[in-house]
Amino acid sequence: MRTAASSFYEATVERTERPSLAAMREEAAVCIVGGGFAGLATALGLVERGMRNVVILEAERVGFGASGRNGGFVFGGYSLDCADLLRALGPRDARSLYRLTLDAVELIGKRIARYEIDCDVVNAGVILADWFGRPGSLAAQRELMRTSFGVEWEPISKSALSDRLKTDRYHGGLLERHGFHFHPLKYALGIAKTLMDAGVRIYERSAALRLEHEREHDRYLISTPNGSIEARHVVMAGGAYARGVYRPVERAVLPIATYVVTTEPLDAGLKEAIDCAAAVYDTRFAFDYYRPLPDTRILWGGRISIFERNPRVIATLLTRDLLRVYPQLKGVKLDYAWGGMMSYARHKMPQIGRGSDGVWHAVGFGGHGVAPTTAAGELLAAAIAEARPIPAPFSRFGLESTHGLLGLAAAELTYLTKIATDAIAERVHR
Repeated sequence: MRTAASSFYEATVERTERPSLAAMREEAAVCIVGGGFAGLATALGLVERGMRNVVILEAERVGFGASGRNGGFVFGGYSLDCADLLRALGPRDARSLYRLTLDAVELIGKRIARYEIDCDVVNAGVILADWFGRPGSLAAQRELMRTSFGVEWEPISKSALSDRLKTDRYHGGLLERHGFHFHPLKYALGIAKTLMDAGVRIYERSAALRLEHEREHDRYLISTPNGSIEARHVVMAGGAYARGVYRPVERAVLPIATYVVTTEPLDAGLKEAIDCAAAVYDTRFAFDYYRPLPDTRILWGGRISIFERNPRVIATLLTRDLLRVYPQLKGVKLDYAWGGMMSYARHKMPQIGRGSDGVWHAVGFGGHGVAPTTAAGELLAAAIAEARPIPAPFSRFGLESTHGLLGLAAAELTYLTKIATDAIAERVHR
């Protein structure tokens, strides 16, 4: 297994060197803390609305966090299950928030075309595969999506799915045809280039260390190791990696790890396991998620934990998961293995809004963030540039405390309990 790059994504991009902030004090209309999808989408939303005096501060490099490490799935919804969203908000508000993510999927596709971003897009949909053999549950999910959210997920019979996915683990599925998958880091870097071409200043290796509100002039001062930014607006979009800067956000997100591997190129052997181009995930709480890559590799992700793990441990764990579904791939080598931290909220919904101190935030996307981060960027850009209010339903999902170490322990216990529940359900079925 290669260790020269931290991930397959990093190994397959060409990065442009961007400067660190060096000015003692620089001014901006908007300063965005975090160079991931949420920060980039907010900046691009501002640019597309005519604003140019925007700065992004990134502690590492663009796409360093979850945005450059994820599975590359682009489809609607949030980490919170749609049925739970419906129970929490009622039909009208649940549908309106879900619609924002569908609009974001469409917007991502348009931006890829408009800005000519080469990010290995595969427009083949996303398959939800039935792990437990519960056709009634699958039918109920399809009906829920159709009647409550206005989207049609196409049923796939067990035999039709086994023609595409050569495994006996699945009992049919649903296809979200509007979804697609891509190389997330290439996309992030493509957006960053677009922003810089438009005059946005992106400073890498420029960690925000302190945020101060100068109340007399209603301005904010964001300090870094080598300089500071004075701004009218500040957006906190650092996800799970921003620490020690802005407590209201940091106390409200749990940093949760997930893990990903890629195989060696399989050439014709890919079709012995996966004979379709769609991305796949399954109906367990602790589900596998995977997709075939254009160069015939399989990218495989899964498991969540509060612990970061080294690549060799990740490779061992996910090889076991891969072979459980596709035993015919025994002996296949992994070229890359990596992990990363996502930001989760207790309520499993993004936290998008503005605090009483005037600081904007977009965090807590919880492992389902490609479309919701884009939606968040649009909402914040419209709020800042056009004074549009953030949709009221998001106030239901605020910056609730996760209770620090106690919250992390509870999250790990919940995960282990769900794994046990999945295992019992599988044993009963089989």
